[in-house]
Amino acid sequence: MPHLPAPLAALGAAACLALAGCATTQPVRYQGLESAALMRPNAADEADRTPFLYRAPGVDWGRYSGAIVEPVSIYDQPDHQFGDMDAERRRELALHMHGRFIDTLRRRYDIPPPAGADALLVRLTLTGAKTNTRVLSTFTKFDLGGAPYNAVQAIRGREGLMSGSVSYAVEVLDASSGRLLMAYVEKQYPNAMNVKASLGALDAARTGIDKGAQALLERLE
Repeated sequence: MPHLPAPLAALGAAACLALAGCATTQPVRYQGLESAALMRPNAADEADRTPFLYRAPGVDWGRYSGAIVEPVSIYDQPDHQFGDMDAERRRELALHMHGRFIDTLRRRYDIPPPAGADALLVRLTLTGAKTNTRVLSTFTKFDLGGAPYNAVQAIRGREGLMSGSVSYAVEVLDASSGRLLMAYVEKQYPNAMNVKASLGALDAARTGIDKGAQALLERLE
């Protein structure tokens, strides 16, 4: 268990709780995306993670047996949500995202697709990310100030104190016609009591990417 001097621990817990209501950011309908004009506010229960969504009518997802996953684009428009994250860390997350989405989608689809197969084209855009706050992101999972809050957040499926996250856009097209089938923006983060995901600066964002890949696979059912 992390150990901090008592005064620092108390100060850290108080700061975390004071900031709990304003330390998070929600993904927006990023205006630099081609699909932005088609996305609408999501009224489903998942709206806190996926606030904007587009689904084309009448899509037969079962006809697709293959998928092409393009290299992840790193969003650089003024409404990005990277804060002061440096370019190297952004590239590191983009590479992790590309590999993880391929590995996850390969459970159902042929990647690359064989010639003549009906295939999906998946475009991923990394639009924002936040690192774990060093020491405090782990400490608040145990101290008397942060642990109860994080426990409640874990039950609600919400973000933990001082925890990192990742935001991105997904656009799924018919690979042969270029028709947009689905698009959404999403924010993912680890369970608020996930200690392992709180250790390294990018561990929470990587965990969010892993969860996002699984969420896309489920959406394609």
